[in-house]
Amino acid sequence: MAALANRDARTAYAQIVLGAGVLSDAKEQRRHGAITILLEAGLVEKAGSNAYQASETIFRSLLSQQPKRQPKTGVDRFLRLGRIDRYPASAADRRELLAWIVDQAIQPGEDLTERQVNERLLSYTDDVVLLRRYLVDFGLLERTASGSSYSRPE
Repeated sequence: MAALANRDARTAYAQIVLGAGVLSDAKEQRRHGAITILLEAGLVEKAGSNAYQASETIFRSLLSQQPKRQPKTGVDRFLRLGRIDRYPASAADRRELLAWIVDQAIQPGEDLTERQVNERLLSYTDDVVLLRRYLVDFGLLERTASGSSYSRPE
C-alpha cells in the first residue's frame, strides 16, 4: 500500500496493468524510480528487458496474511456498529437482544417519558417505535395505563 501512495508509482502501476507505456511522458529518472518502488513492493515483475507485468500473486499473498475474522456470537450477531442490523427470527434470540438493549439503555427503577425512552432507543435503531413495542410486548419494559411513563419491571 505504501508503494501506491507514491503518485508516480501508482500511475506506473496502472499503466502496467492496462498495458500502456509506463510513464512515457516522464523523465527517465522518475520512470526508473517508480518502477523500482513497484518491483521492491512485489507489485510488478520483469517480463523482458524493458517490459513489466503486474504480479499475479501479490494480492492473494497479502490477503492470506490477514487475520481471520472470528464469527460473531451472542447479540453481536444482530448488531452492526452497536446498532440493530436485523431482528432475530428466533423468539429466544430476539428476547436476548431486547434484554441486552434494556440493560444498556434503562436503569432499574427509572421512570421515563416516552420521549426519553425514544431518545435512548435511538442509539440502537432509527425505528424506535418498533423497538419500544417489542420491549413492551416481551415484558422487558412496562408502560403505565395512561402511557405517560415507562419503566423496567421489578
